[in-house]
Amino acid sequence: MKSNIWKGAYTFMSEKQGLKKDLGVMTATSIVVGCVIGAGVFFKPYAIYQATGGAPGMGMLAWIFGGLASIFAALTFAEVAVLIPRTGGMVAYLSEVYNEKIGFLAGWMQTIIFYPAFLAGYGVKVGAELGEYVGSQFQLPIAMAIIILLVALNTLGSKTAGGIQVVSTVCKLIPLVLLMVFGFILGSGGNPIFTPMVGEGKAAGAVLGSTLLAVLFAFEGWTNVGAIAGEMKNPGRDLPRAIVGGVSIIMAVYFVINLAYLWVIPASELMNLESPAAAVATQIFGPTGGLLIKVGIIVSVLGAANGFLMSGSRVAYQLAEQRTLPFSGALGRLNGNQVPANSIILVGFLACVYSISGQFDMLTDLAVFSCWIFYTLTFVCVIKLRRTHPELERKYKVPLYPVIPILAILSGVYVMVSQLFMAGSTARLLSVGSICITLVGLPVYLAVKRHDAVRDK
Repeated sequence: MKSNIWKGAYTFMSEKQGLKKDLGVMTATSIVVGCVIGAGVFFKPYAIYQATGGAPGMGMLAWIFGGLASIFAALTFAEVAVLIPRTGGMVAYLSEVYNEKIGFLAGWMQTIIFYPAFLAGYGVKVGAELGEYVGSQFQLPIAMAIIILLVALNTLGSKTAGGIQVVSTVCKLIPLVLLMVFGFILGSGGNPIFTPMVGEGKAAGAVLGSTLLAVLFAFEGWTNVGAIAGEMKNPGRDLPRAIVGGVSIIMAVYFVINLAYLWVIPASELMNLESPAAAVATQIFGPTGGLLIKVGIIVSVLGAANGFLMSGSRVAYQLAEQRTLPFSGALGRLNGNQVPANSIILVGFLACVYSISGQFDMLTDLAVFSCWIFYTLTFVCVIKLRRTHPELERKYKVPLYPVIPILAILSGVYVMVSQLFMAGSTARLLSVGSICITLVGLPVYLAVKRHDAVRDK
């Protein structure tokens, strides 16, 4: 491990990064909430109840398990994020605790798969929603236009991107609150909520794995604030508040709004509705009200896409700063607004390519599985650092140590095992494919290092 981490708390913050440190706790929290509450809570009930065979019980249980897993993960992740508050998030953590190769693979996976896939998935979903009104042939152009617009706005500066995040976060709360409140007031309340657990012919263990992956997608994004720690005013104080507080709020919101959905429409019908939130809104508010709620949902998705682009570009920038990516000179350059414009363009370009697939669920499932491999390695960092360097000043410590970190690690292991051995053939193929793409990063890393070594001679 590099020795500079042991010179005192937050010595990393003195490194010459060039990024402005003007992000506070409100923006950081909005990035957590904004990235997480995007498409999942509005669209994933369809996939969840497809997996359960139209039974509500396992679906609601998955929201609880997914929320708890995310809470354990966030509590654990925060200790590492505060101890190593550098722009780049997991790239920095894993590089410091393990070695630069593992850190690079995490960043390579995020740059090539995770962030572009999420951004593409969100663009595809907005294109699908708007395509209902302008024609399905315009879905792909709309998806790409959304991505390109967000790229352009993000190049204007971190304050502009952060401002978009705050506004979109506030806007997305409106349809959530309306659906929760009026769902219970105007819904029949006669639909089953917790029983049966699974539909006829379904195995509970296999169903839980599928539903948990969908739920974890809905919770995905809570780590994104760690990737911009280098631009925060006071990461030691604000980072754990943003991560833990944001995930706790989201867990409560998700559980309540899914109760509201079932209060209005039974799970056996939700399993056939690709836009369940819009269907619920139309039933309780009528066509006009449903349309207004759909607009709010689209704003929510746009906010999530903006947060993923903002955070993902900083990961690419971090790799370029380390000179481990091809074209690092260009990707590590800041524009006049002090943001990594070329890294922003890279993530946006890959997202446009991925959006050609038009497959929202495929893109998001691929991204979730890929990243949980490195989340689990990050959780292990807490135990490793506690044992090897107990003398470090920790302004935040994960509570109930080592129980919470162990539960977080077990959650990650379950995600990997369930997708590689318990899921269907398509899911297994995607999972293996994501591992292969991640491992391709190793020869890329070695080639770039070799090229730099020859050039420096």
